[in-house]
Amino acid sequence: MSTPAPTAEPQRGRIEFSRLLGLTLVGVLAAMFVFLAFKTNTFWTVNNLSNLARQGAIFAVLALGETFVIITAGIDLSVGAVASFVTVVVGFLIQGMVPGIQETLAGFGIPEGLAGGLGIGLAIVLSLLLAMAIGAFHAFGVVRMGLPPFIITLATYTALKGIGLLMTNGSTINITNDDFTGFSRGQLLFIPNLFIIVIIVAIPALIYLHFSRFGRYLFAVGSNAEAARLSGVNIHAVIYTAYILSALCAGIVGVLLASRTGTGNATQAIGSELEAIASSVIGGTSLFGAVGTVWGPLLGAFILATIRNGANLMNVNSFWQYIITGVLIILIVYFDGLRRKKR
Repeated sequence: MSTPAPTAEPQRGRIEFSRLLGLTLVGVLAAMFVFLAFKTNTFWTVNNLSNLARQGAIFAVLALGETFVIITAGIDLSVGAVASFVTVVVGFLIQGMVPGIQETLAGFGIPEGLAGGLGIGLAIVLSLLLAMAIGAFHAFGVVRMGLPPFIITLATYTALKGIGLLMTNGSTINITNDDFTGFSRGQLLFIPNLFIIVIIVAIPALIYLHFSRFGRYLFAVGSNAEAARLSGVNIHAVIYTAYILSALCAGIVGVLLASRTGTGNATQAIGSELEAIASSVIGGTSLFGAVGTVWGPLLGAFILATIRNGANLMNVNSFWQYIITGVLIILIVYFDGLRRKKR
């Protein structure tokens, strides 16, 4: 049976709204760039723009993963804890397991440099698989145990932080592998590697969410899960997919953070789940479900990163960043509620 499709008029209205919001966000970001260019002497320097791109990239990937869950009318409060936990896991694997892998591969005649690269790759893959397993557990809690998304992800948030602290005994793992840590500082044609990762993640996400029937299933479940089920949509599979993708993006962020800081720390990304939700909401994703884009949370993340960067350059008290973010969320959710009432 076909996916429940909204009538042409509301669907056209949502598309036009998303386009208008996207253009508005681009305009806001451009205006911020122009304002900071006049207010500071260092904003347009290569070093600052590279730093801004790296800062925004971390939250952009996290916000994109969060968006998949919010579209289904769920929430994932664990993404910061998952990212932090992955920094610990990948740190342990690279510091402890990679040398053994290098020796094993060298025994088969593989050059030392290539063996080291394969070892790092395996450590990253295993860390991401673990993150996806955590996402599957969240979906199991929602689908099979009947737990609210808020509760199951909040529980995992707390548990993962505790497990990570136990694994490290409350300390930090120093990652001394130059190939791994050097990636975050590298660039390709003046574009930071971390920003390139955003592009690599965003392209398949765009195809999945906006140009495939599976993406339409996400919107259908977020709009009316029961109607989607009656129309033949496997809503359990859709929910599993959303939470696994969210955890995968959090895992990617964990690997990037470990590479950028050269450490594994169980609390390194704690609190960033709020940044991810804020970026997604500022980007136009509705907390009521069924509304969201790929470009929205990416733009929202870079707007928040620009606010943070500009405040630092202008020596503005960093606490104002939280106030501005909170006001933006209230206004956007309020106007989203008004828009829904008019439909």
